[in-house]
Amino acid sequence: MTGPFEGVRVVEVAAWTFVPGAGAIMADLGADVIKVEPPTGDPQRALRNAINADDSAPNPFLQVPNRGKRSITLDLTSPDGRSTLLQLAESADVFLTSYLPKVRTKLGIDVDDLRADNDRLIYVRGTGWGSVGAKADVGGFDAAAAWSAAGVQNKLTSPGAAAPASQPAAFFDLQGSSALAGAVAMALFRRERTGQGGVVDVSLLNTGMWTMSPDIAASAAGGGEIPRPQRHDAPNPIVNAYRTSDDRWLNLVCLQADRYWAELCELLGRPDLTADDRFVDAVQRFVNREACVAELDKTFGARNLDEWKQALAGFSGVWSAAATFDELCDSPQVADNGYLPTVTGADGRPFRLVSPPYQFDGTPGAPAGPAPELGQHTEEVLLESGWSWDDISALRDSGALG
Repeated sequence: MTGPFEGVRVVEVAAWTFVPGAGAIMADLGADVIKVEPPTGDPQRALRNAINADDSAPNPFLQVPNRGKRSITLDLTSPDGRSTLLQLAESADVFLTSYLPKVRTKLGIDVDDLRADNDRLIYVRGTGWGSVGAKADVGGFDAAAAWSAAGVQNKLTSPGAAAPASQPAAFFDLQGSSALAGAVAMALFRRERTGQGGVVDVSLLNTGMWTMSPDIAASAAGGGEIPRPQRHDAPNPIVNAYRTSDDRWLNLVCLQADRYWAELCELLGRPDLTADDRFVDAVQRFVNREACVAELDKTFGARNLDEWKQALAGFSGVWSAAATFDELCDSPQVADNGYLPTVTGADGRPFRLVSPPYQFDGTPGAPAGPAPELGQHTEEVLLESGWSWDDISALRDSGALG
């Protein structure tokens, strides 16, 4: 299958995960993504955690947002480095950046600089707080600009908790990456129709707010925050989580409560609940919700998760066990849909990465390759873009390539 971004050339001057993640999605879907790094490299290359501190496994913080790209090194603080970038941008379709406005201005790589000789260029800015306003020139990782500032942490932290809820790694970075990649596709579509390039802005703050739209819309309308019922007080007891005997959790998401109640009770081995006047319909289950949840707690707590998986296998309502990542990696559903394809690293060792959340023509997406080594494709990219070996040597001598 030809990827939907086949033939699209992307120049990326960005660091960490948010904006590079959009480049990774585009590379997975066929784009030629040239990652321009300073001689010291994207600081993401040095990020480690307990899993990969000894370099014995692929670094997920590097591989996830950088797979399938080509890396070149340019010192953009040097005149020759900046000139080289401007020449690369002349033949690009898309320019991705996470650099702050003051940095872009200082380096001479802002919108007007790059579009002066390429008015069809799609110039894409990923920001923490938005492209205007008092915080436009302030850096913002997702844990601050989305998780914290967009109200997510406050929403997910139980009142009186000893500590606030913690954000998973790159949680909003990767949601923002998808938004960026989708916005680029829209901008390219507009260019095909009108011949017009343009500027795309996506911020982490807006990404977090979009995720929390129902709560924010309710608050903006003067209705206050959407209530956060405790589990024992769930308005619909079959939209709730229940603990099994082996200390696992199972989530029921049966929004049409009366449609599924009798079937669920039968599969739970509790047909008596359907005859109980307190639980006869959704209204009575709401009125007696604490008693209903208590009955379901008692029932689910009597058997382990595997037993419940078997018992509920034919249930027509929506439910799921709260999976561990190990279980997810071994899931037949994941395998059947190609959601965790295998990539071969530069060292020849295979490892798996999550595919982008898009499929076209029934073909699973897959990483275009592993993340590149720092500067791995510098000569290759420059040669195919019109530089000669003598030109490249001159750039090295001037320090432009690091």
